[in-house]
Parts: sequence; structure tokens; C-alpha cells
Amino acid sequence: MAIPRTRPDRLPAILSYGFRPFFLLGSLYAGVTILIWLPLLQGRLETTSVFSPVDWHVHEMLFGYLAAVLTGFLLTAIPNWTGRLPVQGWPLLGLVLLWLAGRIAVFCSADIGWIAAALIDCAFLLAVAAAAGIEIIAGRNWRNLKVLIPVIVFGAANIAYHVEVHALGTSDIARRLGIGTAIVLIALIGGRIIPSFTRNWLARENPGRLPVPVGRFDMATIAISALALLGWSFAPDAAATAMALILAASLNTLRLARWAGDRTWRDPLVLILHVAYAFLPIGMLLAALAVLAPDAVGPAAAVHAFGVGAIGTMTLAVMVRATLGHTGQPLQAGKAGCFVFAAILIAACARIAAALGLPGGWLLDLAAGAWTAGFLGFALLYGAMLLQPRLRRG
Repeated sequence: MAIPRTRPDRLPAILSYGFRPFFLLGSLYAGVTILIWLPLLQGRLETTSVFSPVDWHVHEMLFGYLAAVLTGFLLTAIPNWTGRLPVQGWPLLGLVLLWLAGRIAVFCSADIGWIAAALIDCAFLLAVAAAAGIEIIAGRNWRNLKVLIPVIVFGAANIAYHVEVHALGTSDIARRLGIGTAIVLIALIGGRIIPSFTRNWLARENPGRLPVPVGRFDMATIAISALALLGWSFAPDAAATAMALILAASLNTLRLARWAGDRTWRDPLVLILHVAYAFLPIGMLLAALAVLAPDAVGPAAAVHAFGVGAIGTMTLAVMVRATLGHTGQPLQAGKAGCFVFAAILIAACARIAAALGLPGGWLLDLAAGAWTAGFLGFALLYGAMLLQPRLRRG
């Protein structure tokens, strides 16, 4: 469905739909924070945060960047579900300012106190869940209320993150819980959009084998994946967790194979979605190997397969596609899309390789540079589309 119309003469374009400010700010933040992260990691820069550099880095990638993109996606998708006008104008600006306040509060939490920082930061996802819930209920779109469950769990993981850092000095459980929740969200949302977009393109451009319709196998795969990731969050070193992760990796690999991604190589805009989803089973397998072969595979490999690979690639792929589609541009990756996709894939491969201990101290720098190029490249190449009204085709 097309998104319900707004009144472009009464609103600046950036505040007309949720994807506009949150995709733009999220991409800028993702690129800039990595530029800050390397000096922090090397001890050449300090924050005024109660978080250690590693905890700040992980928190801001999850509950800063990802929370922004998730919000942009939800606030743009919900009008399609309900037929109502999107959250826009002053309410949307309020959410944007609350997100920005959270970023400042976390960075300056040593000055304002961890409780104040936690209250400001955690208020954002609670406000997003409330806004989304109000719209879904007002539109009587009851079946999509379940989408709020992982959003609420994600918000709870953020609260746990602050509490765990305060109580123990570092995050551990909350870090994995936040990542695991994000992976379940990708399994849920990816299971909707990837076969749908693939089917549409194949039916038009490459008739033949189509994605298998979503069914009980998909629901079982998501459920088993959620349980395996829950085990990884609370008992990452248990043999039972490793076995569950191997099973989940196998099922997700089979699920991905059922979507006919091998037939989409001529369209990077569709193909990148399949590539992004492939990092789910890769991350699960690496998490299992960290238990079964700890001398060969450390826990950081799975974290970065999930974080840079699955989360980074999938969100960038969705941002490019949604920006093109909802601003009236042709759904074609073009040189700009291929550039940002190539950059994030280089970042993912280099970061996983570095985590696996492959020789070459330059791998970390390559990963950071490619990540920054991908996200700042998105902001540069697609920012004008987000700032300007939707194109009107004659």
C-alpha cells in the first residue's frame, strides 16, 4: 500500500514521515561514532560517560543507531497497516529531540549521574512503543500489535544495560540480550520483506522458481532462534546453548535458501537483503564455536557477525530501499546503492576477520573506514532525498 498523504505545504519534508529524520540522523550518527570509537579504543580520547569505551560503543550502536533506524521503519510502516496519517510534525520532532537527548545524556552520564542518563535515554524507546501502540490501536490493526513485543524487549534490554553497567562496571548479559533481540527483529521483519520483495522482482524480471510462502517452518525457525539467542544472552558458555545455536543456524540457512536469493543477482537492491540475512546463521555458528572451540574462535566474532554483518547490512539495505521507494525515486540501487552496500560488506568481513585473529592490524582500521564510508556515504548520497518532498510523477 502507498503511505497516506500528508500536507507538504504545512510541514517541512524532514518532519513528514518518520523515516526521514531517523534514517538521516541514524546514518550520520553511525558514521561519526565509529570515528570517535577508534580514538577511544586507543586511549587517545575520553568520554565523560560512566560507560567504558567498549560499553559506550556497543550501547550507542544498539540503542542509539539501531533504535533510530527501527523507529524510522516502524513510523513509516504503521500508516500502511492502519491507513492513518503518519506520526509527523511536532510529535515526530519531539521523538527526534528525545533521541538526541539520549545520545548526549549517555555521553555525559558521568557529569549528570547514571540515573538521570538512564531515564533520559530509556525514555525514547518507551515513547516509540507508546506512539506505535496508539497508532495501531487507533487503526484497529490488532494483529500487528505483536510487533511491539520485541520493541518493548529491546527497551527493557536498554534499561538492563544501564543497571548492569552501574552494578557491575560493565555490560555483559544486557549487551547480548540487546543484540539477540535485534537479531530476532531481523528474523521477523526480514521474513516479511525479503521473500515479498524477491517474489515481486522475480515475477516481473526473472520468471521461474519463487520464494516458498511463509508458513509454520518460518514460525518454528524464529521461535527456535529466539530461544537459542536467549540462551546465548544468559548462558553463553553452556553446551546446550551451543547445540541450540547450531540448530538455529541450520534452520535459518534453510529458510534463506527457500527464498530464491540465488536468482536475484541482477538486482543489488534485492540481493543485498539475502546477503544481510546470511549473517544471522554465520553469527549463530560463530557463537556456538566460541563454546565448542574457544581456542580457535572468540566471542567477539559472533558479536560482530551479528552487529556489523546482520544489523549493519540489513538496516543499510532497508534504508536505501525505503528512501528510494518513499521519496518517489526508481527502485534501482545504481552506483550510490552499490557503493554503500560494498562498503558495509567490506566492513563486516574485515571486522569478523579481525575478531577471529587473522594477521594484519590493518583489518580493524579497514572495518572502521568502510563502515564510516557506508553510512556517511548514505547520508551524503541519499540525504537530499530525505530533506526534499516526494517526487510527483506526471
